[in-house]
Amino acid sequence: MFLSVFDMFKVGIGPSSSHTMGPMVAAARFLDRLRASPFQAHGLRASLHGSLAFTGVGHATDRATILGLAGFVPETYDAERADDVLHEIRQSRHITPPGLRALQFDPERDLAFDYGPALPGHANGLILRATDAQGDVILEETYYSIGGGFVLTAAELEASTADKKKARADVPFPFETAAEMLAMANDSGLSIAGMKRANELRFRSAAELDRGIARLWEVMSACIDRGMEGTGILPGGLKVRRRAKGIHDQLLAERGLNMQAPHTINDWMSLYAMAVNEENAAGGQVVTAPTNGAAGVVPAVIRYWLDHVPGAAPSRIGEFLLTAAAIGGLCKHNASISGAECGCQAEVGSAAAMGAAGLCAVLGGTPEQVENAAEIALEHHLGMTCDPVRGLVQVPCIERNGLGAIKAVSAASLSMRGDGQHLVSLDACIETMRQTGRDMHEKYKETSLGGLAVNVPNC
Repeated sequence: MFLSVFDMFKVGIGPSSSHTMGPMVAAARFLDRLRASPFQAHGLRASLHGSLAFTGVGHATDRATILGLAGFVPETYDAERADDVLHEIRQSRHITPPGLRALQFDPERDLAFDYGPALPGHANGLILRATDAQGDVILEETYYSIGGGFVLTAAELEASTADKKKARADVPFPFETAAEMLAMANDSGLSIAGMKRANELRFRSAAELDRGIARLWEVMSACIDRGMEGTGILPGGLKVRRRAKGIHDQLLAERGLNMQAPHTINDWMSLYAMAVNEENAAGGQVVTAPTNGAAGVVPAVIRYWLDHVPGAAPSRIGEFLLTAAAIGGLCKHNASISGAECGCQAEVGSAAAMGAAGLCAVLGGTPEQVENAAEIALEHHLGMTCDPVRGLVQVPCIERNGLGAIKAVSAASLSMRGDGQHLVSLDACIETMRQTGRDMHEKYKETSLGGLAVNVPNC
């Protein structure tokens, strides 16, 4: 099993990796198919299903799908140009994708929210269709946005499910479980990051790998900085105020005071995470870590380590992110990182496990201690539901990332107090997350039909 660090951490846009980035990626893939098709298309249609329908407006899924069909992709998204293109599409009722003729598309008529049963493959499903001059469908594809910006067609999803147990990548250390990871580390004498780096070098040069990792942290760090300066009300109608700047200003004013309480360090961790997720909620540029809804945890732990822990060095950020990616890959491969599939335990829980593992590694932890740190962090998110108010990635998501970062740091610290030997394995914890997600009622899995979403006023 191999998932690249650049699969787990992807530069994209808010507010959701599965509900915003995923549909945009799916639309781009559909355009590629349409360009290769021998048929002449005259129009486009799209339908959103399951969680993509129920929380689509709050997650800007409709907007992302339309922009994807117009040729936008998350990596190069231009917000100002996007607004102009959307306005033009609504006025002309046509889309002109790159490399294709102008195609009929009326957002009010040709983009449907299907609130019936979800599609069979996954809670996040969408169907894209191309039509001829008579309105008959000439090309159709079903896509599933499976979390973290990953997108599969129905056929790809079926094949991946069938081959999951025997999937092995051509890499030096193809571990599929934490137990295999620890055994390979013991046999090779390498750290988890060392094994992950060796796997990455199978597909790219060392210079490319290092540049890519540096770019990831550059975007993460810039997102924290923007978030700590942002003011005003977040979009979506809940009238949620941006709080990161106010908290940052207070913390700076309190620096150097003899009366500052030790627990104030928790406020710094929360600040960094909330800054990222306020940027995400505003539709800004973020890095999936492993998703947008959980994008604040890993950057917050890194910034905490760099700014508050003696001996921290930016040169070791690669070690942190490679370790975190290894843990995130295990969560995704053996359970899920999708809130619509397993609740928020799969998003913030996985992110906390990744952050704890990365921090433990750069603090000098052994592979066994790193695995223990990830298990502690994930274990204490088990059962967490995904119940965003009005489908927006704001309440409880923004604060939840702050608490996830605190748990990640606590888990890493606790693991460093031991020798890595513990009762509950990371594999057992991940399997428990999978089973819990399977048994969790659908209304608590990113549909906004239960929990806080129905018990908090939406306006």
